[in-house]
Amino acid sequence: EEARARLLMQPWWLDWTAGLFPVIVVVFVLRSFLFEPFKIPSGSMVPTLLVGDLILVNKFHYGIRLPVINRKIIANHDPQRGDVIVFRYPLDTRIDYIKRVVGLPGDEVAYLNQQLTVNGKPVAETSEGDYYDEDSLRYAPRFTEQLDAARHSILVDPKRPSLFRPLEGFDKFRDNCRYTAEGVTCKVPAGHFFMMGDNRDNSQDSRYWGFVPEENIVGRAFFVWMNFGNVKRIGPFQ
Repeated sequence: EEARARLLMQPWWLDWTAGLFPVIVVVFVLRSFLFEPFKIPSGSMVPTLLVGDLILVNKFHYGIRLPVINRKIIANHDPQRGDVIVFRYPLDTRIDYIKRVVGLPGDEVAYLNQQLTVNGKPVAETSEGDYYDEDSLRYAPRFTEQLDAARHSILVDPKRPSLFRPLEGFDKFRDNCRYTAEGVTCKVPAGHFFMMGDNRDNSQDSRYWGFVPEENIVGRAFFVWMNFGNVKRIGPFQ
């Protein structure tokens, strides 16, 4: 009987794995279809998001997609101007980027002499004074921008020239953009979006590498769940 019990007894690692399996399934479902955490690696979204912010991304806001192949199976909301979105970088889809939507399919977006214009209408800005960036150790003019229903802060560096050069690899729909000494003007193609960082003169975005295809969208960023250097950062953001 003792020998038989030993033969029937499962290895300890199998018992441990069986207990852990439901947790793995729950985490997989959450990350694949509902929410996924990301870390802000650069200052392109300052002052909205700071380096070191740990954020949550709502992956079902724009529809449910199958993992790996990223094919949408259930539609939901469409991206709107002003949304902060995580997406796969068009020039290297292994990399995730985060920017703000400023142009929808069919829009004409211009950034000329540090003024954002959408479909010929300048986007409203209100001065907030200077903002001190602790990472760069310098001040920059801060503005409140009203982009449709989204009201958020941006930084503009008047010392930066409005001269943009397309990156190597920006080939698809490259003819949709016109580059001049004043800046850049682009016509957003169907099924694509024009993205910009809130740190307007310190952001590599659609002005340099083009448009984001709808299938590259990962989800809508909406909440800072931790910043180990500043816990006051925890909370929702615009």
